[in-house]
Amino acid sequence: MNTKSKTISLWESLIPIFLLIILLSVNAIVFGDGAIEGANQFSLLIAAAIGGLIALRYGKNWDDLQKGIVESIGTAMPSMLILLLIGSLAGTWMISGVVPAMIYYGLEFLNPKLFLMLSVVICAIVSVVTGSSWSTIATIGVALLGVGNAMEYNNAIVAGAIISGAYFGDKISPLSDTTNLASAMAEVDLFVHIRYMMYTTVPSIIITLLIFLAIGFNKEGEINPESIREVQTAIKATFTITPWLFLVPILLFVIISKKVPALPAIFAGTLIGGVFAIIFQPQIIQQISGSGSYMQACYHTVMQSIFTDISIPVQNKNIQDLLSTGGMAGMLNTIWLILTAMVFSGVLETAGILHKITETMLKAVSSTGSLVTTTVASCGFLNLTASDQYISIVVTGRMFSESYKDQHLKPEVLSRTLEDAGTVTSVLVPWNTCGAAQAGALGVATVAFAPFCFFNIISPIMTIAVAYLNIKIRKTTDPAVKSA
Repeated sequence: MNTKSKTISLWESLIPIFLLIILLSVNAIVFGDGAIEGANQFSLLIAAAIGGLIALRYGKNWDDLQKGIVESIGTAMPSMLILLLIGSLAGTWMISGVVPAMIYYGLEFLNPKLFLMLSVVICAIVSVVTGSSWSTIATIGVALLGVGNAMEYNNAIVAGAIISGAYFGDKISPLSDTTNLASAMAEVDLFVHIRYMMYTTVPSIIITLLIFLAIGFNKEGEINPESIREVQTAIKATFTITPWLFLVPILLFVIISKKVPALPAIFAGTLIGGVFAIIFQPQIIQQISGSGSYMQACYHTVMQSIFTDISIPVQNKNIQDLLSTGGMAGMLNTIWLILTAMVFSGVLETAGILHKITETMLKAVSSTGSLVTTTVASCGFLNLTASDQYISIVVTGRMFSESYKDQHLKPEVLSRTLEDAGTVTSVLVPWNTCGAAQAGALGVATVAFAPFCFFNIISPIMTIAVAYLNIKIRKTTDPAVKSA
């Protein structure tokens, strides 16, 4: 029988996906948050191997599979390179005092009535600057949770505000891994992607801020200044805190505004952070280096902050994690996961599996609105089942790419939908790596804080509404709309 003439069936197409779901679920039970450190990556390879066997059954050969894998990895290569530089930037911005200064001055503006709204704003700012919702939540988020607790706010509500702000900032930050990944999957320029997201992201965050403002104004009680003073005192005792440090993010934003590509822009931000560390934080330089001349200590400390983890000793041990970064090395698990996810998606695409599933899902699509809704549903399904936001973005992006082209939609429509649905909903799932990580960092159960993550809930609804209302939907046949 000539297998090349056969068409793959839907049930066979689902075998590697369901196998991956089972393996990832087992990993979540056995390894918990540590599943991202290798177990999930190897599970992706196992599922890819099963997909490869199905591909061989339908007439493909190893050369076909290898070519598909290489092409798939190639689409995500810029994102992986940017991730390495994001790690380096986080390191130099920490030792330079940029991130601590933002935290220090941000805590100056808290009061009981505005606390929840300002928590959203502070976490959003820190997340934009760092490009990481996870580090924002695990650092400033933990501090804000303590302040909210002292003000007798429900921890779940405070956690919802923290997560809403952190994911908003992560979503629009050019330093974010998911932002870079979503734009890479749709093959759209990073800054075009970010600007286009504003049509759905800005209304979503405004509604979120108004909700938290209303909750705050219905809250009675006075703030306990001790929680704020403890954090500020520890930061001030460790770093030289000055408004001049804000020149670093300002300079980076100026560079970005000049439409400098993401890779050189982040590289420049890393170098600027290193220079400011040498100028403003000599005590940190010497403390981390430990010995040698100041020039040698500068080189040692700045380089170490770029490529590996840095933990700056502080008197208040409760905020030790607030002053720690992982450098480039801290990004390797994420890069590893993306790499193996691209292997998985490359095999599935070569085997015709993604085409078959897409073909089945798209039978109900009759308009831009229904296509975006189906994409949102796919992202949500994968966040629920595959338990990882990267898989949700990668698999859905590869699955629907051709469908958006067939509908004459510009690639930024797909990239925005991936972020509005894939990135922000991951934290709402208890067994998803994001949901589990944030619950562990904040000490609040996912099922408790999920109803208060208003931004994360509103975003996918907003992207569907905008699509059905045909608001700023860019099409390739419209000469008046340009992507650059």
